[in-house]
Amino acid sequence: MAWSKAEAASINPGAAELAWRTLRILGRHFWLKSIGTTAFMLVFFAAYFYLLRHPDGHVTTMPLLALDRWIGFQPWALPIYFSLWVYVSLPPALMSSRSEIVGFGLRIGALCLIGLAVFYLWPTKVPPWSIDLARHPDFAALKGLDAGGNACPSLHVATAVFSAFWLNWMAPGLGFGARMRRINILWCLAIAYSTMAVKQHVAVDVFSGAALGAAVAWITRPRGFRRSAANADERAEVIAP
Repeated sequence: MAWSKAEAASINPGAAELAWRTLRILGRHFWLKSIGTTAFMLVFFAAYFYLLRHPDGHVTTMPLLALDRWIGFQPWALPIYFSLWVYVSLPPALMSSRSEIVGFGLRIGALCLIGLAVFYLWPTKVPPWSIDLARHPDFAALKGLDAGGNACPSLHVATAVFSAFWLNWMAPGLGFGARMRRINILWCLAIAYSTMAVKQHVAVDVFSGAALGAAVAWITRPRGFRRSAANADERAEVIAP
């Protein structure tokens, strides 16, 4: 059954207003967001796969930690792994102005350039895993495309952590309360876990990627986000779902 705005508002006015306001924000500068995000990803993947196919020098195999042995191969985590591309698109999609969108693109672009520079100077890969690819065709396709190289730091994790910081900073201005911020953190953690569960990365890659993403996010955060957590939480309570 479809609900109209008026019907939804009569049940939960705060949630309905938040939903409609979010939809309006998503529609602003739609073509810039969609074309810009697509172009950014195409350029990034072109550079990423070039370095993957043409490493400069000896490729270092990353060491395993006890955590890597504890987390076995879990093919169910593949959709979570791929959900990164939706997740990193959320911050620009929820921005209202061109300057915000461009600023975010430049900052996450700097993060990717740092990662690509590391891959060029220090090519790495994950160790081989004993996995029957015939039983997991989706995973076999992933391995055929991204053969476990460009491992450390994990840019999968770095961009997820970077986006998590931004979504958390943006939450008060968007009217998102504590529940949405918890979902944001859990989604980011799930993506990080999935990189080890599908054996695309090892723990050292994940920790390094998380540190890189957090550092770049904090260093490049806009002046408007440099406020106390107390003030942010007060604003978040205005329309907390």
